Amino acid sequence: MNLQTKAIHAGESPDLLTGASAPNLVMSTTFVTGADTTFSVEGLEENEGWIYTRWGNPTIHQLEEKLAALEEAETAVAFASGMGAIVALLFHLLRAGDHAVVSDVAYAALAELTNDMIPDLNIEISKVNTADLDAVQKALRPNTRLVYIETPCNPLLRLTDIAAVANIAHSAGAKLVVDSTFATSIATKPLLLGADFVIHSLTKYAGGHGDALGGAILGNKTDLVPLRKKTAIRLGGTISPFNAWLILRGLATLPLRMRAHQENAWTVAKYLENHPKVKRVIYPGLPSHPQYELAQRQMKNFSGILTFQVENGQEMARQLAEKLQIIHYAVSLGHHRSLIFYLNSSDLLKTSFKFSTQEQLDSWHQFAGEGIFRLSVGLEDAGDLIADLEQALNSQPQ
Repeated sequence: MNLQTKAIHAGESPDLLTGASAPNLVMSTTFVTGADTTFSVEGLEENEGWIYTRWGNPTIHQLEEKLAALEEAETAVAFASGMGAIVALLFHLLRAGDHAVVSDVAYAALAELTNDMIPDLNIEISKVNTADLDAVQKALRPNTRLVYIETPCNPLLRLTDIAAVANIAHSAGAKLVVDSTFATSIATKPLLLGADFVIHSLTKYAGGHGDALGGAILGNKTDLVPLRKKTAIRLGGTISPFNAWLILRGLATLPLRMRAHQENAWTVAKYLENHPKVKRVIYPGLPSHPQYELAQRQMKNFSGILTFQVENGQEMARQLAEKLQIIHYAVSLGHHRSLIFYLNSSDLLKTSFKFSTQEQLDSWHQFAGEGIFRLSVGLEDAGDLIADLEQALNSQPQ
């Protein structure tokens, strides 16, 4: 099946009892079993049957099957949030005495987790600009078990060459993890480029409507079957079947939505590039992006997220929060409605991102300056979004 057909049909089939065409929502936490059923997850075989929803659930299973089909993965494990997936994977792969290389700019919660909590477990973390292949190579050690990248990374929209970093990681015997939330499975399939694991925050584009938290790890069964037993089930980060059902429904329109997100984002990005109050726009689909050639080569869709810089960003943030009428001043991204939020560089460099070299700081300022607006362009009419930005940017401060 082609991608758009997979998005609708993968993981689903008509209900055998009722003939229902749409997937059922199974909210039960407990299932009737036979007398010989094991009471421990240790004796659980993959897809053996339903026992307890923390172990597995028919609705969650359908979501995992659809995600795997879209990503061209052998299997997937769903979680209650993207961070639930990240924590489970780190706890599964890393032990005391191990070393991991992590992107120096990544989702803030992941950045903060690897600043203190993971190192407190006697696991060494090296933060590097993973767009710099030499920096990745030099960071490897004999005990490196994991290389973790985001592409495009949050919030800079800086890219990493997945295939090149996969070769570097594997040459050292390390696994490569790619957070592909911004790109989605429509733009990039990291497993086909050599990655071992793919992470998605399903809260964003996969669900697409801003009403359900979720996360997922995708990869091969050899890696993920034991991960489900040892960390997913035991840490308890199980996604609600209702949220799984909402995200399953959202995935049916993912290819269509991503085409519309890209079209709108490109149109808005071009408008902002020509606005007199905008100093710089970063969007992978624009030739002005510093890694435009890599974006063209690695991404089949440039997604719906862009950033832009203005003078006096904090003052403009107050103005936009007050004046915008269609675009919501709010965190998160990937929803059908447009969202904007200001990210102050000095604040983030104190809390989330701890750079150890001048080169890392220079790369941050190349993409973010003193601060950036992250604009998640939704599915509204592009002309209406531009009109909303125009009146808000040009309003006189109160």
